Amino acid sequence: MRLSQDPGWSALLAAFAQAWGATSDGGSAAIRAHLDDVTARLAAAQARDPACLPRRPETRPVSAWLPVAITAARHGPAAPLARALAAVASRLTWEWGYTTLPEDLARSYGYCEILGPRGPVQDDGLILGFVLFAPGTFYPPHAHQGIFESYVSVAGDWAQNDGGVEQPGSLVFNPPGTRHFITTGTAGPCLLAYAWVGESAKLGEPGMVLD
Repeated sequence: MRLSQDPGWSALLAAFAQAWGATSDGGSAAIRAHLDDVTARLAAAQARDPACLPRRPETRPVSAWLPVAITAARHGPAAPLARALAAVASRLTWEWGYTTLPEDLARSYGYCEILGPRGPVQDDGLILGFVLFAPGTFYPPHAHQGIFESYVSVAGDWAQNDGGVEQPGSLVFNPPGTRHFITTGTAGPCLLAYAWVGESAKLGEPGMVLD
């Protein structure tokens, strides 16, 4: 099946395009370049009409928080992403991405890839997906070598490196090698959409390691 034949994945990628296309760069040339790169790569992927591969749906303990996060986001700045995600919620493959994981993090964290080398929608130059955190999560320090990363907040409040509180609609940009950790608020779950840009070899084997 091709992307154009799958209304669920097509609508979700359209919501990603809207989110990254409408997000402010805050006057930063580096962020502007990244936003333009993500939207250009996504547009090229959509134009190629890539294959959609069946992936076995998988849950993690944190998946139980997804309906709460989607409900919280439905009337906020990232509502289009939340609504499109809700439509494919039963098809998502939630993962951890690490060979070893602290027990508390295994209960409170998970991610799902939508577009990318391992996503249901295939692409080798861009990864789009979601990260879900339970309330009060500490996501340990880590860095991504060779990968430009950005988050768009969908639901909940969170902080990166204790640098300020992010809320729905905000964007955080991490150039390659940026060491960062995440904390999330206790009032509800935190749902982030993310984009990774990098060389295909690096995106295919990102080598995720927690400090």
